[in-house]
Amino acid sequence: MKILICGGAGYIGSHITKYSLAHEHDVTVIDNLATGHLQSVGPASFHQGNVGDRDFLESLLNEQQFDLVMHFCAFSLVGESVQAPALYYNNNVWQTLTLLDVMQETGHNNLVFSSTAAVYGTPETEAITEDHPKKPINPYGRSKWMIEQILQDYATAYGFNSVCLRYFNAAGADPSGSIGEKHNPETHLIPNILKSVASGGQMQLKVFGTDYPTPDGSCVRDYIHVNDLASAHLLAGEYLQNNPGAHAFNLGIGKGFSVLEVIKAAEGITGTKLNYDICDRRPGDPSILIADSRRAKSVLGWTPEYTDIEGIIETAWKWHKNGEQFNS
Repeated sequence: MKILICGGAGYIGSHITKYSLAHEHDVTVIDNLATGHLQSVGPASFHQGNVGDRDFLESLLNEQQFDLVMHFCAFSLVGESVQAPALYYNNNVWQTLTLLDVMQETGHNNLVFSSTAAVYGTPETEAITEDHPKKPINPYGRSKWMIEQILQDYATAYGFNSVCLRYFNAAGADPSGSIGEKHNPETHLIPNILKSVASGGQMQLKVFGTDYPTPDGSCVRDYIHVNDLASAHLLAGEYLQNNPGAHAFNLGIGKGFSVLEVIKAAEGITGTKLNYDICDRRPGDPSILIADSRRAKSVLGWTPEYTDIEGIIETAWKWHKNGEQFNS
C-alpha cells in the first residue's frame, strides 16, 4: 500500500512508520514536529506541515494518490485538556475536519484513525467491549469521540471509509532500540519508572493512590506494545480495502497489571530497587481498565506478540539505556 501517515514523527506514529517500511509499504510522513522527532522518521518521505493547513494538504494530496491515510496528529494529555479545552477541540477536532475535507476533495476515501479508550469514560464493566457506553469524562476523550461520531456520519452521507482503533495503554519501544517513547512532559508510567532508574533515584517516582479496590490497592491497566499497535494499523488498512463503512476496534492484550506490579517488573529487569512517593489519587482515574479485544482478533486477524508486561518493559529499557537518542 501507499500510505500517508499524519503525525508519523511522534511516538506511536514513528513506530508505525518504521513497521510499515519494514513490511515493504510506500510511506510518506507529515508532521509539524511540535512534539515529534525528525530523526524517528527514518527513510520515509517527509513533509513538514500541519493537518489543519488546507493549502499544504491540498498540494500534497493533489500531487500524490494514497491508498490509505493514518491519522495520529492529536494532543493527548488529559490534565492539559481539562485546563485548555479550546486547544484540544481546535487541534483534535477542527484540524481533523480539515483533513477529512481535503481527503474527500482529492479522492482519498480510506482512513485509519488513532482513537483511545478514553471515549468510554469510567468503565461499567471490568473488561470493556466496543459496545460499552461512550461517556468520556475529559475534553481529550470527548474530542476523540466527536471524531468517531463524525466518521460514522461521513460513512453514511459520503461513503467515506474508516477504522477507529481505541488504544488502551500504549507502551514499549521498537526492539532495535533505535526509536522509543519521549514526551515532554512525560506522563506515562513505564517511561517515568525508567527515567527514575536512569537518574539514579534523583527523579522521584510518584504512585497516585494505593487505596483502589484492586488486589494491591493501585490502579490496574492494560498495556499494549507499540509494535502490536503497528501491526493492527496495517491490518485495519487492509480490512478497509474490502469493507466499506465506519468501524471501531479495541486494542489491548486483555489483561491488566497494577502500578505496583509494573514497578516490581521494572525492578527485576533493571536490577534496581525503586523508591517512590505515594500520592493522592488523580481525579477521574478508574480503578481498572482492561480491553476486550476479541473483535480485533476475530475480524482483523490481529494477534499481539507482547502479552506480558516484562517483554514490554524490556524493549522500553533498551531504548532508555541507549540514551533516548532524541534529546532535543
